[in-house]
Amino acid sequence: MQRIYEPENLMEGELLQGMLASEGVEAHLVGRDLVGATGELPIFGLLGLAVDNDQAEYARELITAYNAALPLSGDEPESFPGTLVC
Repeated sequence: MQRIYEPENLMEGELLQGMLASEGVEAHLVGRDLVGATGELPIFGLLGLAVDNDQAEYARELITAYNAALPLSGDEPESFPGTLVC
C-alpha cells in the first residue's frame, strides 16, 4: 500500500475515496478515526489516501485530473458565479 494523497479534511478524503472507487480503485482513508482527536494531535498529516502499489500511479492521475477540473459554464447559480451547485 502507498499513501498517495493527503486530503485537507475528512469530507475531501471521503469524496476522493468515492471517486476512486467509481473508477475501480480501492482506496483506504488512513487516519479517519484520528480526526476527532485534533485538539491533542498535530493537525497536519493525519489523513491520507492509500491504495495498492499497482494502482498508485493511476490513482494519482485520477486525483490530479479531479483537482484540475473546472465547473462547466452554466452549472453555477446566477447569485454565486463560479460556484458549482451540487
